[in-house]
Amino acid sequence: MIMAHETGLAGDIELLPKNVWAPDTDIGTVNPLGKVPALLLEDGTVIFDSPVVLDHLDRLHGGPALIPADGAARTRVLTVQALADGVLDALVLRLLEGRRPEAERSATWVERQMRAANRGLDALEDAVFGFGPALDVGQITVMALLGYLDFRFPADDWREGRAALAAWFEEAAKRPSFLATIPRDPV
Repeated sequence: MIMAHETGLAGDIELLPKNVWAPDTDIGTVNPLGKVPALLLEDGTVIFDSPVVLDHLDRLHGGPALIPADGAARTRVLTVQALADGVLDALVLRLLEGRRPEAERSATWVERQMRAANRGLDALEDAVFGFGPALDVGQITVMALLGYLDFRFPADDWREGRAALAAWFEEAAKRPSFLATIPRDPV
C-alpha cells in the first residue's frame, strides 16, 4: 500500500484484510497460492504477488515511473526490490517456524533464515548509498521490509552495524505513505 499512497491510487483500492493462516480463510479463491497481496481488478483479473502488483500500479498512475523503463537503473531498482523481498521471505519463514509446536521447531532452520536475512540486510546497507533522491520501487520494498522487521521482531537490532540503512529508514519512515500503512494487527 506504500506504492498506492505514493502514486495517489490508495483511494481507488478497497482493502480486504485476510488472515491467510486462519483455517476458514477464503484467500485461495482469489489467489490460488493462498498468499497476500493479491489485487482483484474490476474485470475480475487477479494480480499477485508484490512485484507484479507494484508494476501494475506503476503503470496506472500519471506521475514519474517508480520502476525505470530500461537500462542499468531498472536492473538496480529491481535487484534492490528482489533483495528486500528475499529478506522478507526469510523473516516470514522464521516467524512461521516460531509458531510450530516447540518440540517440532528447528533451530538450524531458524539460523539459516537469519543468516540469509542478515546477509540481505548487510547488502542493503551497501545498496543504500546508491539510492537516489527520487523514490523508486526498490526503496518502497525496503521501507516495507524494515517496517515489517520493526513490527514483527522489535527485539532484533537490525540497525546495529547498519548506520546508513538505519539513517535512510529514519527519514523514509516519516513519509505519509509509510505512516498510513504501518501494520497494527499482529496476526
